Amino acid sequence: MISSRKVYGDAGSALADLVSDGQTLAVGGFGLCGIPEALIAALRDSGVKDLTVISNNAGVDGFGLGQLLATRQIRKMISSYVGENKEFERQYLAGELELEFNPQGTLAERLRAGGAGIPAFYTRTGYGTVVAEGKETRQFGEHWYVLETALVADVSLVKAWKADRAGNLVFRKTARNFNPACAMAGKVCVAEVEELVEIGEIDPDQVHLPGIYVDRIVLNPNPEKRIEQRTTREGGK
Repeated sequence: MISSRKVYGDAGSALADLVSDGQTLAVGGFGLCGIPEALIAALRDSGVKDLTVISNNAGVDGFGLGQLLATRQIRKMISSYVGENKEFERQYLAGELELEFNPQGTLAERLRAGGAGIPAFYTRTGYGTVVAEGKETRQFGEHWYVLETALVADVSLVKAWKADRAGNLVFRKTARNFNPACAMAGKVCVAEVEELVEIGEIDPDQVHLPGIYVDRIVLNPNPEKRIEQRTTREGGK
């Protein structure tokens, strides 16, 4: 039987000897869906700074990655959408925060390429726009393409619904989002999960991410799961 060496008692202990100033981190989630909130809070409490964070967005003010912006621990964001965070906007416009914008599909593919050991790839997305400035372009057939480089992180922080003690992960519905790609792109991956089961309790056909990609596991059985925006309408309309 595989030991439980991957399982840590809390998020702080899981990150204690991993994170340091100046690192690049890949953080899963889409908006507030599927974010590793306990790991982000532990990262905030660690006090590490000058971080480059790869994530689809930057949370919201006061929650998710927004906490790290408030404490000025992030030096640079590599993101796709950041429109829900006023502090992000303030820091960026004031020249206090670096930003590398990516079309959403390009960001996903850069992470996937990093995890697959592919150094770069060509894509039509962004050609002829500011996204392509300073990048190599090349024509294939009748279309022009932009060369995008892979993304690799020192540490990846991801959120899953369920894990076994070997690190095999199951994600729940759309909370899967960027999490598998972030996990594979990290040199070391820490997964925050809501449920932890014994090895063999997850049907192999139900595993979304094999445990080979997961180095450490933290149980957070009662995540907050905030709703980013709530929209209602009158019945029948």
